[in-house]
Amino acid sequence: MSTPLYDALKEYAAENPLRLHMPGHKGKALSAPELEEVTALDVTELPPTGNLYEFGEPFESAQALWAERFQADCCQFLTGGSTMGIHTGLTLLCRPGDRVLIDRSCHRAVYNAMALLDLRPEYLSRPWLAEEGIAGPIGPAQVEDALEKHPDVKAVCITSPTYCGVLSYIGDIARLLHSRGIKLMVDGAHGAHLPFLGEEAAFAGADAVVVSAHKTLSALGQGALLFTRGMDPERVRRAASIYGTSSPSYPILASLDLAREELEGKGIWSYRRALQHTARLRERFPSLGGSALPLDPARLTLKVKDGPAFTRELEARGIFPEMEDGGHVVMICTGRDSDEDFLRLEEALEELRDRMGDSPPLPRPPLPERALSPREALFAAAVTRLLEDCEGKISAGQIAPYPPGVPVAAPGEIISKKELAYLREIGYNMKKFVWVTR
Repeated sequence: MSTPLYDALKEYAAENPLRLHMPGHKGKALSAPELEEVTALDVTELPPTGNLYEFGEPFESAQALWAERFQADCCQFLTGGSTMGIHTGLTLLCRPGDRVLIDRSCHRAVYNAMALLDLRPEYLSRPWLAEEGIAGPIGPAQVEDALEKHPDVKAVCITSPTYCGVLSYIGDIARLLHSRGIKLMVDGAHGAHLPFLGEEAAFAGADAVVVSAHKTLSALGQGALLFTRGMDPERVRRAASIYGTSSPSYPILASLDLAREELEGKGIWSYRRALQHTARLRERFPSLGGSALPLDPARLTLKVKDGPAFTRELEARGIFPEMEDGGHVVMICTGRDSDEDFLRLEEALEELRDRMGDSPPLPRPPLPERALSPREALFAAAVTRLLEDCEGKISAGQIAPYPPGVPVAAPGEIISKKELAYLREIGYNMKKFVWVTR
């Protein structure tokens, strides 16, 4: 069976059981015809359908197939996106009060996890690629330098790939950390497709990796996976249950089964075709690239003179990219994008060619001074203020342009003139209300 969970749900529905259990629709059609099919598979924990947080079938087989693909010991299905996986992974790797080394480009979920677990962060700055206007990859040298300054670090968390598609040198970093008895977690939310495309090294050696199958594969929204090495699966399940609902969505879980099967079958050829289109568009239009920069082969990051204005032009043509900043527009390309889709995009880009190229130099994000721990700040008494009026205040939450959700000021950090100047320069809404401590 290549889709054990999906098959079990289909078999249960086919028996036409009397469903005297939740959900309340009882497997019958909803008023919206678009959802008519999914209700049959929307069930709860039963002997035939299994329990996500307990040992047994069909989850055991379904998760084992994913673990094999990612060369991991254990896979845990998630219905709370990569956020749930980040919280679970850091819970497994750290104890309250531990010092951790955090990639400054990590998603806001990492910052929330640090507050929940009362972790003490030290931040790992990425090299700034001025010619590209983005942060570059992290290598073992940067990590080693940081560890020399903070030898009591217990775990490291790195984002790879980034929103722009930049890959870090995970295998080399893992070897360095393991030689010192330190654990590595990778937020690979945007990299679920990489092992299917021959990029097995993308997560090599990491102790915990989380990926969002709904971002770059065909799983339903919130479908994600946590992969671990060297951990008791029962402990992984128990930690995941802390952060996940006790009524996980079975349609989301079944879509994880199907997303893997698709790329292990004929769907891989569609994805490889998408890579060819992406490579051709990179050559035709100004974009991130070059052999010196390790990139996700399916991510198209265009270099434009004005990111927001360029995006509005695309949207006016019915084309909606993933994100933009001052000098880039990012597009997620997958095997579900047809030849016609790529042609439509190419024609639009040709019309907008004169708006592409290098933008005014983008500044490197500042690193604020920290006044409180993430936990102290996030749970402190707080008020809302206009961002432009917050000079000298301590941030009680993330001030993060989203996407990509990377904090310019994280909980506990002082909002100074340099942070405000940076946000103005990148065009952030200074009239926005933010949380600051009293």
